[in-house]
Amino acid sequence: MKKLLITLFALTTYVFASMNLQTASKAELMSISGIGAKKAAAIMKYRKTNKIKNASDLLKVKGIGKNIVSNVKGNVKGKSLKNKMKQKAKNKKKSLTNKTTKMNKKANKAKNMKSKMSKKEIKKAKKNKMKSALKNKKSKLNKLK
Repeated sequence: MKKLLITLFALTTYVFASMNLQTASKAELMSISGIGAKKAAAIMKYRKTNKIKNASDLLKVKGIGKNIVSNVKGNVKGKSLKNKMKQKAKNKKKSLTNKTTKMNKKANKAKNMKSKMSKKEIKKAKKNKMKSALKNKKSKLNKLK
C-alpha cells in the first residue's frame, strides 16, 4: 500500500510539474532558469510556425542552447521575482558598503596627508627661523667689525 501511494504521488508530481512548451505562457516560460523575456518571445514566435513536441526541439530556436534545454527537461525553475528583488537589494547593499569603505579610506588618506603637510610645514617654519636667526647673527657680526 505504501509503495502504491508513493508511486502515485511521484506520478502526479511529475505530471503537474511538467510544462507543455507548445501552450505555455510567456510567464511560464520565463519561470524556467535561463529563459528571460527575449528567449520566451523567441520560443513563442517559433511555435507559431513549428510544433514543439519535446524540449530538444527548442535547440532550433535562436538563442536556446543545451543548458536551457536541460533546465526545461529537468523543469529547473528560475528565481522568483521576490528572490530576484532580494538578491538585487543584497547586491546593492554590498556595493554601497564597498563604496562607503572606499570613501572612508580616501577620507583617512586625506587626513593623513593633512597631518603630513602640517609636519612638513612645521619643519619648514623651523628652517626659516633658523635661517633668520643666522642672518641676524651675521648682521650683528658685520656691525661689530
